[in-house]
Amino acid sequence: MDKVVSSAAEAIDGIVDGSSLSVGGFGLCGVPSVLIDAIHHTGVSDLEAISNNCGVDEWGLGILLKDKRIRRMVSSYVGENKEFARQYLSGELEVELTPQGTLAERLRAGGSGIPAFYTVTGAGTQVAEGGLPWLYAADGSVAKASPPKESKVFEIDGEDKEFILERAIVADFGLVRAWKGDRHGNLVFRKSSRNFNPLAAMAGRVTIAEVEELVEPGELEPDQVHLPGIYVHRVLPLTAEQAADKKIERRTTRPRTEGGDAPAGAGSETPATDGTSKEA
Repeated sequence: MDKVVSSAAEAIDGIVDGSSLSVGGFGLCGVPSVLIDAIHHTGVSDLEAISNNCGVDEWGLGILLKDKRIRRMVSSYVGENKEFARQYLSGELEVELTPQGTLAERLRAGGSGIPAFYTVTGAGTQVAEGGLPWLYAADGSVAKASPPKESKVFEIDGEDKEFILERAIVADFGLVRAWKGDRHGNLVFRKSSRNFNPLAAMAGRVTIAEVEELVEPGELEPDQVHLPGIYVHRVLPLTAEQAADKKIERRTTRPRTEGGDAPAGAGSETPATDGTSKEA
């Protein structure tokens, strides 16, 4: 089945006000920025986004957040985005903070047909007991707090330990970015850009993948495939310019010596092909 679509607008067809989106990426690495831009242009709002973080102020999910298109975030990290923090603390955005490993497993469980699972992470804390602020009121009081979670004691290595029940996540749409993909939707992710992408894809009822390089069926070695096409419904090939548009979250360099050469073992950072940074 050929799943390739001809435009970003066709790729995101069906995303409407109130849709929930599971979005791949970690920091600025592996973010489906072309699909996010297309959603931004449609003007849809009242979105719920499930992603490790919310991009930065001017890129990734941050552009939807800036225009207040996102009603609710389920994520594990709030840093690097001042507008995210401002909206959350002022009561303009509902945020369900979730431990990072728990978020990953909730997405994986959603894609695997597992409704819930027990984990020790968060046991004995507000994650289990409830009361974490999800939504603030304008006066700074808590308008909505996390509910308590069901807990159970299991014997592990002869010791009783408390575990809490975490529910799986299933989103209306999954948005991911892959390095390579074929027309059947089989995807390969490059290095650290793999991050949350396979999990976000699994959790989407309809999953859309933007791919930097489109190949024909059979060109990918089966052992190379990180995500089988059964999880992917639409494939958007990127142009060379779109594929090359990647950001460095924090550029860190060391000063050169008086002779103009960098100290031994040091170098300036340049963009890597997977959206991270590397030493040159």
